[in-house]
Amino acid sequence: MSQSKKLKEIAWLFFKLGSISFGGPAAHIAILEDEVVHKRKWMSREHFLDLIGATNIIPGPNSTEMTMHCGHERAGWKGLVVAGISFIAPAMFITGIFAWLYKEYGQLPAITPFIYGIKPAVIAIILMAAYRLGQKAIKNTTLAILGILTLILCVMGVSEIIALFACGFMGVFIYLIGQRKSTLSSFAPLLLFQLGSALKIGSLKIFLTFLKIGAILYGSGYVLFAFLDAELVGKGLLSRQALIDAVAVGQFTPGPILTTATFIGWQMDGPLGAIAATVGIFLPSFLFVLILNPLIPKMRNSKIIGAFLDAVNIAAVAVIAAVCISMGKETLTDWRMIFIAVLSMVTVFIFKKMNSGFIVLGGAVLGYLLSLI
Repeated sequence: MSQSKKLKEIAWLFFKLGSISFGGPAAHIAILEDEVVHKRKWMSREHFLDLIGATNIIPGPNSTEMTMHCGHERAGWKGLVVAGISFIAPAMFITGIFAWLYKEYGQLPAITPFIYGIKPAVIAIILMAAYRLGQKAIKNTTLAILGILTLILCVMGVSEIIALFACGFMGVFIYLIGQRKSTLSSFAPLLLFQLGSALKIGSLKIFLTFLKIGAILYGSGYVLFAFLDAELVGKGLLSRQALIDAVAVGQFTPGPILTTATFIGWQMDGPLGAIAATVGIFLPSFLFVLILNPLIPKMRNSKIIGAFLDAVNIAAVAVIAAVCISMGKETLTDWRMIFIAVLSMVTVFIFKKMNSGFIVLGGAVLGYLLSLI
């Protein structure tokens, strides 16, 4: 297949995923795994796991960075750029519409009935992804134990990032104990990436604020909320109610939750502010992935870093499972939600080749109909 055809294929796939990917990073990665590994076979499940593990150790939105990795695997750096932009664009456009409505009318439209059944359906998709990835990640009993411990820590409320790194370093420690000879000479340290002064594209305060956040952001949308509260609300640049409404928009629109930046940028400086905020918060991810992707095979060839990646991979599966448990507690609050979740789960495990998008859309339609009862 020619490069231009590959880029068109990438653009269409990730535009579609950006338009239907509800439910947060775990759900996005689940849908991505189904499309890229299971259906299109662009890479092995083992390599997909390595990409997840590597993505978890750098700042930025994990699912968006995974789309960039997949684009890079398919068509090099051009594929990376096309995949990232195509995945972000639908969410940016939809969020921009809500931002305009909010700016004009001071409130969000009532759309809750239309998204009633999406989360229960997404839980089923996440469980299927955890099952598939877990089959490859659990290479031995030690990794299974590390995964269980990580899951317990995450459920208890320990930071996902702390749990991931702790599991990774524990994997290295166990590997070193199992070696008769010290092989520290084979250790190639992970690079610490910093955003240099070359990125001074202008003096727009919005752009620089979101650029800084994008360069240091780890964790979930709630971590993003804390950063934005400190940077914008604390400095009087945005009201707290507007921030809460922005995060709400990020939760119920498809694609990356970081398009919350689009909404906030619009409130601060209209369309130009929306563009500045969106570019600022996602630009570091493009750079991080561009630097990291070629290093992953070399990292895998190092036995010590390979042990680290194996442990981080199983930890990533545990984190996905923990997210599913957390979503279940918050979502499965009545018989309608439980019914949609069970039906979706049966569907994804029986009809394994069914497109995840149909599960999401089916959940939305069923949720709306059941909400009328």
